[in-house]
Amino acid sequence: MTISTTKPLTFEEFLQVCPEDGNYELIDGEIIKMEATGAHKNVARFLLFAFNDEIKRLKLDWVVDKDIVIRTFSNEGTERGRRPDVSLVEGRIWDRYLNTYAAITEPLILAVEVASSNWDDDYIDKVDEYQRLGIPEYWIVDYLAVASRNYLGNPKVPTVSVYHLVEGVYQVKRYTGNDLIISPTFPELQLTVATVVAASRSRNMFDEG
Repeated sequence: MTISTTKPLTFEEFLQVCPEDGNYELIDGEIIKMEATGAHKNVARFLLFAFNDEIKRLKLDWVVDKDIVIRTFSNEGTERGRRPDVSLVEGRIWDRYLNTYAAITEPLILAVEVASSNWDDDYIDKVDEYQRLGIPEYWIVDYLAVASRNYLGNPKVPTVSVYHLVEGVYQVKRYTGNDLIISPTFPELQLTVATVVAASRSRNMFDEG
């Protein structure tokens, strides 16, 4: 859903007028409401808890959250406001924004997008924007296998794509089924694609993450 505005908004204007009743992004000067199903939210929460468990276990000064807005730029240089489904940020950066409503302009450590009907945004635009911003690791969790066969192969199956920034360019590895998802950020993380997909169907799995 697009919220009507009298003119294309800058990033700062977006932060000032963005409604607080949902998940919104700034795309090409317009405020876009991002809708998510319960299953979509289950997957995002499951990964958030899994990452947080690793942060606590390893005693890392990182924060994982689902409501972080970040500023990105399109290929044409247009400001955009993105809100990844899961964001991982350094504690020192998080602390810098404790008393403001500003969005983070520094690169996240890791961003996760759970793919849905607007999957091309995750696989095309956000790959480009997150690479340009310098986010070292980016996951696309396509638990419904909604993307095209160009990304998922034939037949299409649920897939987790992990993009890793190498000399400024993303290199991608795709995982399916019982594959262990290899994360450069969390090298000891024990998650399979099957487990992540199963989380979409059961909130009871959160205690098991």
